Amino acid sequence: MNVSNISASAEVAIENKLAVSFKVIIALYLIIPLSFFIYLLDVFYWGNYLQSILPSSPSHFVLFQIIFGTPHIMASAILLTSNKEYLQFFKTKLIVMTVLIILVFGVGSLFIPYKVLYIITACWTVYHVFKQQHGIARGICRLPSWAFYWLLWLSVTAGIFIYMGIFLKNSLEPAHVEWIKMISTVLTIGLILSSILCQRYVQTRFGKYFLWSNTLLIVSSFYFYTQQYYFLAILVPRLVHDATAYIFYVAHDYNKHHQIPQNSIYRLAARCNLHVFLVLPLLSFSLTYLLQAYGDEWVNVISQLFFSTDIYKAITLGFIGYLSLMHYYTEAFTWQVGSPLRRYIRFSK
Repeated sequence: MNVSNISASAEVAIENKLAVSFKVIIALYLIIPLSFFIYLLDVFYWGNYLQSILPSSPSHFVLFQIIFGTPHIMASAILLTSNKEYLQFFKTKLIVMTVLIILVFGVGSLFIPYKVLYIITACWTVYHVFKQQHGIARGICRLPSWAFYWLLWLSVTAGIFIYMGIFLKNSLEPAHVEWIKMISTVLTIGLILSSILCQRYVQTRFGKYFLWSNTLLIVSSFYFYTQQYYFLAILVPRLVHDATAYIFYVAHDYNKHHQIPQNSIYRLAARCNLHVFLVLPLLSFSLTYLLQAYGDEWVNVISQLFFSTDIYKAITLGFIGYLSLMHYYTEAFTWQVGSPLRRYIRFSK
């Protein structure tokens, strides 16, 4: 690294006034005891009322999709595409991945069974969620590489079986349902025992909190799954993951745009006196609501007008599905050292 690069890095570090706080991130895991408290209230005082009114599959609950999942995917897409230098930097990767998505999930859907594509997407989703949380904790826990990957893959594998047990329960044979429960039980117990063994490598109390917080993401989801509180089983890891991602996005945008807005979105927001903290959340949640609630209808109006035909879930399945897959892919490298986005992120305890 030459002197000019060192100076530039130092300048960026000074400008990055807002830090990603590990304490704030770990506080998000309080959703675990809170959800368990709600579960106990429902079992002992509300007569399982919540269990009866909450959807058996959270993905069928439009409000769930509007609040969790899609907004942070939309936010990551906005962050990446609204900055020309990012698009230019990752152009080749984005083009290649877009072609692969079209081939596998577009052309491939003509001869690959839907359930196979669904399982592929489920595995990628679960890996994405837990890789983020374990990756953030890695710098705090400082586990040996083998221990880090062992706990990560135990979490991912258990999460995949829990996910399939929830979302595919109505399309599986009873014997398959029992097999999934048994496998997820063994994996969850294995994760608990492995966490007990691996915690001896963690030198700080705060690091141990992080290690067990990630383990409890799986344990709580597994427990709610076995008790048929499917909404809570999905809510816990989804909220932690989404909120963690938003902390990164907002910190990035504040550090990049708070002094001088560097793209048209933040220049417009500055003219409207809209605080930099609010820009990305407002835009991503608004777009999510409009697309989830009206996107398919708008597309069908246009397709009926010009082609006299309907397009099945062009937005909620096609466009948002594409953004989701791209999000799972791009998040694997956009925050790595050397990425232009990482220049605007720093950490604090």
